[in-house]
Amino acid sequence: MTRFANTALLTGLAALLLSACGEPPPPDAGPDRVTIAEPGPIPVTEQQPGDPDAGRHTVLNRGYVTCGIPEEAFRASDIFPAPEHQIDGREGRNAELPYMFNSTVNPDGVELVVSNCLTCHASEFDGELVIGLGNPFLDFTSDPSVTAELMGAFVEDGAPAEAWARWADRIAAIAPYMVTDTFGVNPAPNLTLALIAHRDAATLAWSSEPLLEPPPADPLPTKVPPWWRMQHKAAMFHNGMGRGDHVRYMMMKSLVCTDDTEEASEIAEWFTDVRAYIASLEPPSYPYPVDPELAAQGEGVFNRVCASCHGSYGAERDYPNLLVDLDAVGTDPAYARQAVESERFARWFNRSFYGDGAEAMPALGYVAPPLDGVWATAPYLHNGSVPTIEALLDSTLRPTYWQLLTDPREYDPDRLGWRFDVLESGKGEADDPAAAKRIYDTTRHGYGNEGHRFGDGLREQERQALMEYLKTL
Repeated sequence: MTRFANTALLTGLAALLLSACGEPPPPDAGPDRVTIAEPGPIPVTEQQPGDPDAGRHTVLNRGYVTCGIPEEAFRASDIFPAPEHQIDGREGRNAELPYMFNSTVNPDGVELVVSNCLTCHASEFDGELVIGLGNPFLDFTSDPSVTAELMGAFVEDGAPAEAWARWADRIAAIAPYMVTDTFGVNPAPNLTLALIAHRDAATLAWSSEPLLEPPPADPLPTKVPPWWRMQHKAAMFHNGMGRGDHVRYMMMKSLVCTDDTEEASEIAEWFTDVRAYIASLEPPSYPYPVDPELAAQGEGVFNRVCASCHGSYGAERDYPNLLVDLDAVGTDPAYARQAVESERFARWFNRSFYGDGAEAMPALGYVAPPLDGVWATAPYLHNGSVPTIEALLDSTLRPTYWQLLTDPREYDPDRLGWRFDVLESGKGEADDPAAAKRIYDTTRHGYGNEGHRFGDGLREQERQALMEYLKTL
């Protein structure tokens, strides 16, 4: 494994930053009631007020994941890269760590290095780290428990060894459910379900053996949405599942180590501010030239073809929070169907600490997201199966087999997406297992690039104008 791969895998628990909003459970909702959401607008729930500055401080400095690698082992192993980006506001030991790690001290006085949200929710663009931009270049294709076990060789006996063992045991329990077969896709939903399977809903106590049937060991691919959309959304998940208090979903990253409701309550207080910070973020501005006349033409195309689902972005902004059923959008249905078919996890959530003020409500559909900064968020669709906006708007351009270019990674301002190679064959024909992992194969279950063909009927000039307008959002 490469040094970067180790970092991404061992800190991949940051992928647990799952967000949601919407309406609170109805008064007659019992602990085992799971509502399947109907297509249509998702009602917006007023969120708890918080302090964005305090929330940013928590993300950058606090140990909201309470188990991790003993600091002595982290330093001695020398398998993690030195910080490549310095973020203002990192304090003390945190300023010395890679941005995806925070420093904390456990109750036994052991200094730990723990993962934070920025592994998945920060990404480089033109050499700058953009907080809130989902990272499509993470590698979750290797088993993190192997490296977790190796870290034990750098730990002394006593309290540090106990701290390492607690963390390594959790990694070993959930590792089978977080290993993807493709570079760049994210296993966060599956990882969350694996953690739920090991926890008592009432007490949050950890069980070494699953208390629920675990999720499948082959995670469906998902794309990490940008944080700056949260100020507009009434449901965080692609399928509109999470509704109610955002905080209860955002803090679920801590499920790795939060073993009782008292600790969960403390983290919930911190994450009231974290939610406020996330909701305060704005997308970056498009960094390349824009043709204003062409963009103005594209706004008209957008309002005619796209706005009814994705909203309008002029002086009178309006976002409908629209849940679109599978037949209408036509995109790969596996992710939405799995949530409905595995309602035991929604049932657990709704009767747990996390369901206080929030409700897991799966649906056979996907939410048309707000498009702020959409030009920066390639690849596209909920599973990241379409590499560029150009291909999103013209389904004939979507490759069946492709892979992102990483050395170097380059943005294509003409196609609006990261540069990629089109391949002639899929994973099954690859001779090298390592090469196969880098192939996005749209013939595989959950990886399909079908649907969302609303741009196919446009003339080429209309499509180019629309792409120019999207650069301005």
